[in-house]
Amino acid sequence: MSSPYPQRDPDPQLTPAPPKKPMGKGKKIAMGVGGGVVLLIVIGSLSPKGDDGKDDNKAETAKSVRTATGLPTPATTPSAQPATKPDKQPTLAAPAANPLPDLIGIGLQSAQDQAQAAGFYNLASHDATGQGRYQVLDRNWKVCFQTPRAGQVPSGAKIEFGAVKTDESCPSTDLNPAGAETGGSLPDFTGKSVQAARRALDTSASITAEDVSGRDRAVLMESHWKICSQTPAAASRWNGQPITFKVVKTAENCP
Repeated sequence: MSSPYPQRDPDPQLTPAPPKKPMGKGKKIAMGVGGGVVLLIVIGSLSPKGDDGKDDNKAETAKSVRTATGLPTPATTPSAQPATKPDKQPTLAAPAANPLPDLIGIGLQSAQDQAQAAGFYNLASHDATGQGRYQVLDRNWKVCFQTPRAGQVPSGAKIEFGAVKTDESCPSTDLNPAGAETGGSLPDFTGKSVQAARRALDTSASITAEDVSGRDRAVLMESHWKICSQTPAAASRWNGQPITFKVVKTAENCP
């Protein structure tokens, strides 16, 4: 029995598409293996033939692989430059020199003040008469001798003043005895005080002072006694042997 209604062709847009069959496990493996083979072929074509173990070839190969695969290339660091050595060694500067004024004839205190104002601080003084007296109050002494003399002098130099009391006349030469050490020659202490001789000798020296006036007086204030003779004699080699001085009072004459 035929339908009273006419039949129409189905509309292709309204007809559902047949469902897709899921990809088999074997096909997925095949595609993965195929992609790996392609990557290996690319790496093999970029790598140099042979293996010579050089770092340059390894670095170039790694760079090519990163470029082909889109990986970032690490920044290169500049090679360290060798440190340059100075051609000449630095030279040490000479000690600074200051002008030392002429301080002879002025008071010892004023001389010391002016020397310090000029940049000199290593100062010393002694009794220029050879009596070995100490300069307890510098204002009571005046300068007769100065070492070194006026002029350009290194600022660290020792400045030595030979002085006498302000009411005394300066001697023609500095009578302060030179120092003596064990193993050297004995200076001539004639006319010097016992105290001056003691200060010139080593602190370990054995010294005996005897009054030759015939009054057998005790020598107490050694700066008030002057030496008439000495044993051992002047210029003798001194190795620490005891020294004997024959003395009288400073204002007296030697017998």
